[in-house]
Amino acid sequence: MIDRRTFNRAVGLGAGATALSLAGRPAAADTRPAADARGGAAGGSTPFAALRQVRAGVLDVGYAEDGPADGPVVLLLHGWPYDIHSYVDVAPQLAARGYRVIVPYLRGHGSTRFLSDRTPRNGQQAAIAVDVLALMDALGIDRAVLAGFDWGSRTAAIIAALWPERVKALVAVSGYIITDRAMQQEPLTAAAEHTWWYQFYFATERGRRAMADRTKRHELCRFVWDTVSPTWQFDDAVFERTAAAFDNPDYPAIVVHNYRWRLSLAEGERRYDRLEERLAARPRIGVPTVTLDPGRDPFTAPGDGSSYRQFFTGPYLHRTLPDVGHNLPQEAPADFVRAVVDADRL
Repeated sequence: MIDRRTFNRAVGLGAGATALSLAGRPAAADTRPAADARGGAAGGSTPFAALRQVRAGVLDVGYAEDGPADGPVVLLLHGWPYDIHSYVDVAPQLAARGYRVIVPYLRGHGSTRFLSDRTPRNGQQAAIAVDVLALMDALGIDRAVLAGFDWGSRTAAIIAALWPERVKALVAVSGYIITDRAMQQEPLTAAAEHTWWYQFYFATERGRRAMADRTKRHELCRFVWDTVSPTWQFDDAVFERTAAAFDNPDYPAIVVHNYRWRLSLAEGERRYDRLEERLAARPRIGVPTVTLDPGRDPFTAPGDGSSYRQFFTGPYLHRTLPDVGHNLPQEAPADFVRAVVDADRL
């Protein structure tokens, strides 16, 4: 476990850091409404009841909030190429059960912006996890249920592994997916490598230029949606509502760096080295956890969760949803809500 003081030293935050203080809270959180965080379908407005902005760490974070302000907190973390609307049907169901639901745009997405032009546009896993801790501190959240898929599942698992005192329970789609860069150097089967085509595409200058081109980026992300969620029947408006989040000016750089960093083709920031060293040791997760495997997701590992079971040492449940694809919370919101509630009760 890394305590708060060690954490601040590890990431190089001084006593004047905006959101990560030794007390765990700033003097006051700026939760002003976000004028540019709509992200709604063309011609419509967002279905979220409230969209806000708060300065946290190196970011001005855009986030949706639902539910009672004094309720137990659930943080819902999205993946790529998705945004907060993956939880558009999950959030109100959890709010109706009394939870305070926070759904942030990750760095490079939607209305989330860097506070400084000098901050590296870094997509490595430790940086994103630190962002979420900074958000929790900025909002005065000492402890929460963390739930996510894709990048969000990885981020939630990292926080649960390194800062378990901040995590009441965990919902992790696809199980333990903390990146092991050494393992990433090992070739997979041809079929598995094919599934990861875009990771290799982003390793090239051609792929970087495609992400920088709005039309090509849009087409690429839509293609990913279609292929990793083969049974999900969504219309153009649903995709366009999320695709608005991809127009963030830092989006191409963050996405490309994330995938290049995984393959050791790009360096991270030295301020996160100590955290990455801890993550490279494959730390176990002892908080109450529900893992979910989407059966139609091409990234789901065989074995019904057996390949990662040893990484979870606390109270634990596993479920496989056989007819669901990669964007599990949006494809099967009731199942995701059930997982959050069950994890909280473990």
